[in-house]
Amino acid sequence: MWKWGPLFPESSLLQNWTEATLQHWRNCWLLVISLGKHGDFLTMEGSVSNVEVCNFAYTGQFEKFKQCILSDKTLACKADQDRRTALHWACSAGHTNIVEFLLDLGVEVNLQDDALWSPLHIAASAGREDIVRALISKGAQLNSVNQNGCTPLHYAASKDRYEIALLLLENGADPNATDKLESTPLHRASAKGNYRLIQLLLKQSASTNIQDSQGNTPLHLACDEERVEAAKLLVEHGASIYIENKEEKTPLQIAKGGLGNILRRIVEG
Repeated sequence: MWKWGPLFPESSLLQNWTEATLQHWRNCWLLVISLGKHGDFLTMEGSVSNVEVCNFAYTGQFEKFKQCILSDKTLACKADQDRRTALHWACSAGHTNIVEFLLDLGVEVNLQDDALWSPLHIAASAGREDIVRALISKGAQLNSVNQNGCTPLHYAASKDRYEIALLLLENGADPNATDKLESTPLHRASAKGNYRLIQLLLKQSASTNIQDSQGNTPLHLACDEERVEAAKLLVEHGASIYIENKEEKTPLQIAKGGLGNILRRIVEG
């Protein structure tokens, strides 16, 4: 059974949310619905595949897995009911030995499942640094997109996978890739307040003033989520405090608790 993680903060806080915050979480909810089994807020805990070798790969039963594959090498690329292969499942669970075994056999590294998640998407989202490195070494497509338009870097940014984001960027991941909601990795990192990730993206020329489908810049989201240090960092790197979103609100108008004054002082020197 799929295990749902926390999607929304405590409901008692809803009355204090601005419309921008509510829209941000509505967008997240739409992403989860459309993602199906691979959303940011879902894990593969307790899941099973209808292909035995996939289950061996997920549970880390290397000897049984190896025996099956060596007896019939076509099983290495056999897809299950969700078009996932053993490589997808091993990446999810973090079984590096199984991943390396499959890669050494020459399995296709960029196969996508029914939600268009590649093994690299899964490994990046799950925080499997060694596996991400192995996949990249075998030609994994860094800027491939799933059905929501998200790249592996989007998930590394939102989940604060710093080392993985660094690996992706050093090997050519696009820091300004946009998903179907026109959000970039910097939007995601800023909304979460992932400070080091924001620093990394800025060093890689991530755009500070790009707007998502609601007209929000990364600074809008940082202000809305009260990510004070993230907001200051963005402004110090050129984020505008004057851009209006589709609600005709600037980051200054969204900022709470004196943050607007802090940001204005940074801009005014």
